[in-house]
Amino acid sequence: MIFQFVYFDIWDAIESGLYYTIVGFYFLIFAYFLLMRFRTSKKYYWLYFSLLFLFLAAGRVFFIVYYFYAPELEGTMSDLELVGLMMMLYRCATFSTWMGITCLMGVFGTLILPPIPEEENSETGIKKFLRQKNVKLTLKICLIVIPIIVGILALTLSDALFMDPDLRDQYIPSFQLITVFGYPAGRFVLNFIFLPLMMLVTPILFVYLALKTFGVLRRSYALNAIGFFIYFSGRITQGLLETLGFPHVRAILPPLLILLSLLIIVIANNYEQLR
Repeated sequence: MIFQFVYFDIWDAIESGLYYTIVGFYFLIFAYFLLMRFRTSKKYYWLYFSLLFLFLAAGRVFFIVYYFYAPELEGTMSDLELVGLMMMLYRCATFSTWMGITCLMGVFGTLILPPIPEEENSETGIKKFLRQKNVKLTLKICLIVIPIIVGILALTLSDALFMDPDLRDQYIPSFQLITVFGYPAGRFVLNFIFLPLMMLVTPILFVYLALKTFGVLRRSYALNAIGFFIYFSGRITQGLLETLGFPHVRAILPPLLILLSLLIIVIANNYEQLR
C-alpha cells in the first residue's frame, strides 16, 4: 500500500476536504462564465474571467497533492526523489497560479482600457494618448506578459530559491538555500512583492469603477471588489497561520474565506453583463 497516512490527521482531512470543495466551485464557475457568458457575448472579459478560475483550480490541485499526499510517499522512494517530486508539484502549482494572475491582468486591462468609439473620444493630452488603439494594445499585452514571465521564472529557477526550509531540514539538510530574512528568496519575492502588487490592483480597480458608476453596475463592481478582497485575505491568512503555527485555525478559516469570496463573486457577476 502506497499511502500509510503517517502525517495525514483529522485536521488535514478537514482542510483538504474544504479545498476539494473549492476546486469543485472553481470548475463550476469556469464552466458558467465560459458557456453562459463568453459563449453568448464573445467578450474577452468573460474569457479571461473563466480561465482565471480554471488555472486557480489547477494550481489548487497541485497544492493539495503537495501538502497532503506527497509527504506520505516517504519510504517508497529516496529522499532526493521525494524532494524532487514535491518541488515539481510546487512549481506546477505556482506556475498555474501565475497563469491565473495573467488572466486577472487581462480582466484588469479590459476594464481599465475599454474600446472607445471615435465619436466619443473628445479627450486631450495624456488621456487621448492612452486611448489610442496601438497604445492600449501595447499596455494590455504588457499586463499579460509580465505575470507569464514571473510564472516561467518560478518554473525554471533553482530550487535554492523556492524550497521550503522545513522540507530541506527534513530530507536534505546539507542543501544550501538562498534566503532573505531566513525565507527562501524566490518565495519572498513572489509572495511578498509580486503577488500582492499584481493581485491587490484588482479589488482597487473594482472600487474605483464602483465609485464611477451607478445602479446595477455599481453594485456589481462593489461586490466584485469585496469578493476579491476576501479571496486575497484568505490566501494571506493561510500563509500567516502556517508561519505562526495555528494548524486548527489554518485548516478551517482560510478555505471558508475563499468559499465565501467565490459566492460573492458569482453573485456580483449575475446582475448583468459588464459593459
